[in-house]
Amino acid sequence: MALIDGHGRKHDYLRISITDRCNLRCVYCMSEEGVEQTCHSSILSYEEILNVVSAGAELGISKIRITGGEPLVRKNVVELIKGLAAIPGINDLAMTTNGILLPRFAAELKEAGLDRVNISLDTLQTELFREITRCGELKYALEGIEAALENDLHPVKLNTVLMKGINDGEVLDFIRLVREKPLHVRFIEYMPIGDHDQAYKDHYLPLSFIEDTAQKAGLPLSPVPLLGGAGPAESYTIPDGLGTIGLIHPISKHFCDTCNRLRLTSEGNLKACLYWQDEKPVQPVLDDKQALQELIKEVLSNKPVEHQMAADGKCGIVKSGSMRRMSQTGG
Repeated sequence: MALIDGHGRKHDYLRISITDRCNLRCVYCMSEEGVEQTCHSSILSYEEILNVVSAGAELGISKIRITGGEPLVRKNVVELIKGLAAIPGINDLAMTTNGILLPRFAAELKEAGLDRVNISLDTLQTELFREITRCGELKYALEGIEAALENDLHPVKLNTVLMKGINDGEVLDFIRLVREKPLHVRFIEYMPIGDHDQAYKDHYLPLSFIEDTAQKAGLPLSPVPLLGGAGPAESYTIPDGLGTIGLIHPISKHFCDTCNRLRLTSEGNLKACLYWQDEKPVQPVLDDKQALQELIKEVLSNKPVEHQMAADGKCGIVKSGSMRRMSQTGG
């Protein structure tokens, strides 16, 4: 069975935010004081999450990504991974994390059935890391990357949001990382999510900047086949590279025509698009698998043909979308 939306796109991928809480306060994700947190009793239990995934798997969902907030701050997350890995039809189980807690959990997560991780890392400079995250220590994130490599959570991808005037001077440092280790650095364009319209206008750079910078430095990017689970990334390598460079262009090159994902927020709202406000609660139908599956189909049938982030393709017009911050949706 396959989940096909009204525009002919097959959907087999569900991203699940299990918490809106985080041990960092990244500038593009939440305010310095954090967000108003959803109380624990209002977020989906692990049993409820497993019910949603089981229903989705019967419809064709095969890929799951656990997100947050920071998913590793939620208690007993290893048990959730075990449960998800045991669901028939789920064959790709990944997590997005800031890496801070990976040294503690990487071995257990791998044994439980986690296949791979994406680690958010926007700078390789200690002081700038503190500024971007507002409270983090770079060394702990780097230790998390090592833990992921040591425990075979491959491919280990680094998600780097390109920000003009903040980390655009580190592009070559990130590119050279793939010569040193089997890492897969994915540059992502800054997105106007939540109330970040002004920050977007101040810091957005198209990813053509990455290609131009690499070319001028004598490190031309050569296209390579997509990694498993690469999703919307364009994948490249450099001479003598052990890993790859990925470019994800949500603004300058919409990939909406190939979008294959749904999102489940921590409090149980199913969303067909990261940007648009449209979402439906799953709680009323959690005890009725058929009704839950009909809800999944309904949400998918109403999925817009594309998002409208910077609809003119430039850093200017930003049509109104979701007012959720990234941490409240699960990016």
